[in-house]
Amino acid sequence: MPLNANQWAKALAADRLDAVYLLAGDELLVLEAADALRAQARRLGYTEREVLEVGQHFDWDDLARAGASMSLFASRRLIDLRLPTGRPGIDGAKAITAFCADPPPDVTLLITAMEWSSKHDGAWNKKLDAGHTMVVLNAPRPHEWNAWVGARLASRGLSASADAVALLAERVEGNLLAAAQEVDKLAVLHGEGRIDAAEMESLVADSARYDVFKLTDAAFAGDGARALRVLAGLRSEGDELIALMGWMVNQLQLVLRLANAQNFAAQAKVERLWQSREQLFRQALRRAPREHWLQCLARAARIDRMAKGREDGDPWREAERLVAAIAEPAAARALA
Repeated sequence: MPLNANQWAKALAADRLDAVYLLAGDELLVLEAADALRAQARRLGYTEREVLEVGQHFDWDDLARAGASMSLFASRRLIDLRLPTGRPGIDGAKAITAFCADPPPDVTLLITAMEWSSKHDGAWNKKLDAGHTMVVLNAPRPHEWNAWVGARLASRGLSASADAVALLAERVEGNLLAAAQEVDKLAVLHGEGRIDAAEMESLVADSARYDVFKLTDAAFAGDGARALRVLAGLRSEGDELIALMGWMVNQLQLVLRLANAQNFAAQAKVERLWQSREQLFRQALRRAPREHWLQCLARAARIDRMAKGREDGDPWREAERLVAAIAEPAAARALA
């Protein structure tokens, strides 16, 4: 199984390097993990490094040639293979598999992939994982943000109250680069002592990255407060409500198809839902019956007409009420 971030930190502390590494996932986390590996390689006597950038016309024979070439100084060498899309293609998969099967002595191959999901899984990376080291570095999920931000602060020698950590996590939610930049800025601006919420408020910018997918996921997960915060963020960023409602209607129609299905699991497969999203909608359907979702769909259609000027009313306020009703069906009666 691929290592996670914590397992990776322990593995990197060893006094030797594996012959092959695949670091895949969020760009910032992968870049930092690769930097850490290169630093460890230098400490262990890897004095030569060859960078191979995989582009449209990349010659995969270059990987074999790089592995077979002799070192000018008889030192350990690092081959830095950069695979931005995470998809090596047929020739690349064969070349990587061949390298993994018979790696040259005193050579370590580092593969970095800035895009990664379950759709990237293939025979090549499974073989690599079976015999060497594969690390998947995903961005923290919503409930993991506070812990991630707290750990990031601690890694820079900073201490903050729980309220201060929560405030920073909220400000940078969904934006790893902004989170890293804010923590680095705090390391420069803040002196000794513990950062409280008031000081955090004055030092950090609001860098949360919102999108309609986070909006619907939070709403169907039953997290009304977060869903409303995301909706407010989308509005402040100038997003068009018509486009947002298009996706909301799409997801409500999906919920209704799942509610109408005789076999939920079978319908989830038809819809090609990932396991996490299948669970998301399963829980949503437990919170409210089919009739509730029909009412939500009708409300969404009405909001769409308001946004297009075909019906009177405040579409953004109605959108807030719809999001609250999706997240907390018991509140729907009060917000009708």
